[in-house]
Amino acid sequence: MYRGDKLTKGVWTEILTGDYIAQTIAPPSERTIKLDGERVQRKVDVRLYTYEGAVLIAAARLYQGQTTNFRTPGGGFAPVFFV
Repeated sequence: MYRGDKLTKGVWTEILTGDYIAQTIAPPSERTIKLDGERVQRKVDVRLYTYEGAVLIAAARLYQGQTTNFRTPGGGFAPVFFV
């Protein structure tokens, strides 16, 4: 995955000759959770893993900062409910 505002000319040339999909950047949503009795905000990363057009599994992670990781206090996997 590449962000358009972070590309070098070399990478852009490679993208133009390759088979890529482009999408508009979607900033992460946030959820409020309780951590040690205090309400805190965590970013949410939801992913749908698919095969031949069908959803196999859904996964969500809570995190703070720049990247999803499992060291964030109150972070990690979260349930996904389909409504």
